[in-house]
Amino acid sequence: MKKRIIYISAVLVIALFVGFMFPKAYSAMDNTYSKLKVLMEVLSLTQENYVDEVDTEELIYGAARGIVQELDPYSEFMDPERFAEMKEDSKGEFTGIGVRLSPASGELAIITPIPGTPAYKAGIKPGDKIIKVNGKPTIDMTIDESIKNIRGKAGTTVLLTIGRKDSETGEWKILEEPIKIKRAKIIPEVVKYRMLDDKIGYIYVMDFSGHTVEKVEKALKSMKKDGMESVILDFRFNPGGLLTGAVDICRMFLKEDLKIVYTKGRVANSYLEYKSVKDAPYKDLPLVVLVNEMSASASEIVAGALKDNKRAVLIGERTFGKASVQTIIPLSDESALRLTIAKYYTPSGVSIHRDLRSDKPEDRGGIQPDIEVKVGFEDEIKLLRQFNDIYYPSKKQKKSAVEEKDQIEDVILTRAQEILKAKDSLKNL
Repeated sequence: MKKRIIYISAVLVIALFVGFMFPKAYSAMDNTYSKLKVLMEVLSLTQENYVDEVDTEELIYGAARGIVQELDPYSEFMDPERFAEMKEDSKGEFTGIGVRLSPASGELAIITPIPGTPAYKAGIKPGDKIIKVNGKPTIDMTIDESIKNIRGKAGTTVLLTIGRKDSETGEWKILEEPIKIKRAKIIPEVVKYRMLDDKIGYIYVMDFSGHTVEKVEKALKSMKKDGMESVILDFRFNPGGLLTGAVDICRMFLKEDLKIVYTKGRVANSYLEYKSVKDAPYKDLPLVVLVNEMSASASEIVAGALKDNKRAVLIGERTFGKASVQTIIPLSDESALRLTIAKYYTPSGVSIHRDLRSDKPEDRGGIQPDIEVKVGFEDEIKLLRQFNDIYYPSKKQKKSAVEEKDQIEDVILTRAQEILKAKDSLKNL
């Protein structure tokens, strides 16, 4: 740790010397490092005078987190432990309770529990807010601190105090009793599929993690053998994930050399463009895409690309609007910086990303569906549980999460089926 402080101090000395020799060219650098000197003074005074002994590494990590928290909800400084967890997540398996979290509102909100996980089985619902973790308020924690406290070794338990919106009054209430959840190794089922009537295939994509593309390919091949003549891609409650997965799925359905998405940021080299390739196996397959307000990130990229290229009909509600580009920069001590460097734009030039600090309509982001079908929040929760099975890696059997007598009609899915049936009828005229 002393070496790190000496190194930072040496950088300061060099920067100040360069600023003295070249005042015009390096005035900005000089100002930056003069402010950094203040940070070093705070660190030094704290080490020498604070009432209790301090952990210098934690102080430096805390300062790094503070810098990044001033930017946006999606940039993040990750200590070595958090960085290792992030890399594990992207593989499509992890140890925890099985929820997707959003820090965007300034609160620890649950986008969705992952079907077949301890959180799902415990009754955690989309839109729930985690008020406390093991009795500690999450409002006092950063997102990475909250994740650390929620996660732990498989077999151990965590107590979550949950805030939930009342379906009748619309008011938020804190549940009387904390929910006790046993942590486990999570191997989520990321893709579900089945054949519907009229030779329509249905694929529900839960997220875009490491195994999503191969699972979608498997689903399409299997249903094609069963006589599939059209398909519905369901991205409702899909929080997103890997860009590569979104691009690869688009390339299954788009004709050659069509724009899928592009990125644009403050610096010139942030512009990147992704296009379709030749020999798309399903470029002529009739397609409908389902979205809702919880469809985010990679799912919005797919929806936007297929809509703008007039390749699919979008049905549902305007999507969430989370489409900024984060790059992961490993640091010298196995920590890392997740930094927002650009925003995603659809082929027609529409920014997908929502400006959380603005109430202007033009800044609300998201993808507007071709056909808007609104569903009540409680019904959406019922549907989420209804068309997912409870599934655990240690058990082979699956069962519906909702008894058949309690199931409701999925009006968005029904509308999608009607459109595909109508297209098939017109084709045969």
